[in-house]
Amino acid sequence: MISKNLKYLRKEHGLSQEEFAEKLNVSRQTVAKWENGDNLPDIENCKMIASYFDTTIDNLVYYSFEEQDMHGQGVDGKYIFGIAKVGEKGQIVIPKSAREVFDINPGDRLVALGDTKKGGIAFAKLPVFDMFSDK
Repeated sequence: MISKNLKYLRKEHGLSQEEFAEKLNVSRQTVAKWENGDNLPDIENCKMIASYFDTTIDNLVYYSFEEQDMHGQGVDGKYIFGIAKVGEKGQIVIPKSAREVFDINPGDRLVALGDTKKGGIAFAKLPVFDMFSDK
């Protein structure tokens, strides 16, 4: 998955293999091997790649950027932002692009909503939830 994602993200950002390689301080041949699946970037390069493309290492490895445009707006304002990770103590890391779209900042209070029959969970900013609950 990572090879396809690297190629997709590089092209989405309008970079040639040479330009991308320069940004990571590796050779063009190294980038070509990563994209062809002949080799994988080490963890330090994965961290730099994820940071450069404003995503997570989990998304680079497990998510198909080709199938879903993670940063684009979908139908009727619906988005797919990628993977949120739950920490050992239950903390949820919300992807940066989702925080930006919904103007979620440190200290904001969110309401957690769930539907056990459909297996879904959602979060709403407290003022937005208050507005809907009044109706």
